[in-house]
Amino acid sequence: MEPFELTASEAAASIRDGRLTSEALVRSCLERIEARDGDVRAWIHVDPARALAAAREADKTPPRGPLHGVPFGVKDVIDTADLPTTHNSPIFQGHRPARDAACVSITRSAGGILLGKTDTVEFASGGRKAATRNPANLAHTPGGSSSGSGAAVADRHVPLAFGTQTGGSHIRPAAFNGIFGLKPTWGAVSREGVKHYAVSLDTVGWYGRSVADLALMAGAFQLEGVGAVASKPLPQLRVGLCRSPVWSRIEPAGEAALLLAAKRLEQAGATVIPFELPDAFTTLADVQDVIRRGEGRAAFLDLHLSDRHRLHPELADHCEHNHGITPRSLTEAYDVASHARARFAGLFAGLDGGLDGGIDVILTPPAPGEAPEGLHTTGDHVFNSIWTVLHAPCLAMPCTRGPRGLPVGVQLVTPRFTDASLLAMARTMAPVVTDTADGRA
Repeated sequence: MEPFELTASEAAASIRDGRLTSEALVRSCLERIEARDGDVRAWIHVDPARALAAAREADKTPPRGPLHGVPFGVKDVIDTADLPTTHNSPIFQGHRPARDAACVSITRSAGGILLGKTDTVEFASGGRKAATRNPANLAHTPGGSSSGSGAAVADRHVPLAFGTQTGGSHIRPAAFNGIFGLKPTWGAVSREGVKHYAVSLDTVGWYGRSVADLALMAGAFQLEGVGAVASKPLPQLRVGLCRSPVWSRIEPAGEAALLLAAKRLEQAGATVIPFELPDAFTTLADVQDVIRRGEGRAAFLDLHLSDRHRLHPELADHCEHNHGITPRSLTEAYDVASHARARFAGLFAGLDGGLDGGIDVILTPPAPGEAPEGLHTTGDHVFNSIWTVLHAPCLAMPCTRGPRGLPVGVQLVTPRFTDASLLAMARTMAPVVTDTADGRA
């Protein structure tokens, strides 16, 4: 096995045990990028010399953190001091921030090696699409807005990469590329140094090729309870099968994957129970849209005033028309979201309209189905927006392949600040849900 084929957790263990050097791993990843990125186009900027120099330095010292010597990619809306941050915008070409975003700084402090910047939809919001293609079929989108990060991890360019989510920009690419992705609880990871779109929704997450990879990063970010929370055995696990209020938008491949995951879990001993959100939750997709657009006006007003001629019309629209969103409609959306968040955890406990006996985790689609054909779209975020507005931690897990041979996954959701429990349950569920016996992508 070539080093680039290792998962992040496997690579970290091999480096720690002296079976692999960081330089060998980074060099292998760079060779993979050289061989594949002309087709996949996941990266906006890679600095091989800088990455190799950092790897050599890592090899001179004892492991200083859980990510020691492991390379990672960064979505190009996240600031890096030694690489450009362009936001895939003509306004920011060549822009060099003065310091790293908090998430990059934390990852470096844990020993990670910054490999490069991955392509993104403009400002992770709208406008220009990434040039990135889906590694499983280059004629299809990898999803977005975290397009490059999802494709880079899926195509084995790098074992870990950061994405962000305001609607479905992180979980959906994980599903389309057949990898694992964690969108932590909103606010659990600092967004300092990340371009805002909607401040009450924006969340930094990460991709890997196993649940262990996601947990490795979660440990570096000191998410509460990671590594200390034990999952229930599958026969004690109660899984809520949630089609969600937007089920009319499902495609046959998405429905088949959800039911297949449920069947596999039942056959392994888990209890799978139909679970529907209360009526008060049915408008949350619309609520997310109002909040995203309402806060997007504030996020882009400075650029609209200073660089209107270079700001994409789709983003300028937030400041000029914005679908008629008013202070009143935005206030009402905030109130609906706040009420739903307060009720959500009670549904798991069997309270406030929840199932008798409660559930441990929600199983729901991460996307309508397979990745759409063409690069003019990144797919529909409708199966993500409800969970994003609830501030819930979400985990994308590969499941199977659709009729076009493209990956189709599932999504796991738990209440706010139960990220550690979500990861623990996902680790138990992955070998059963995925098509691979070891539960890795």
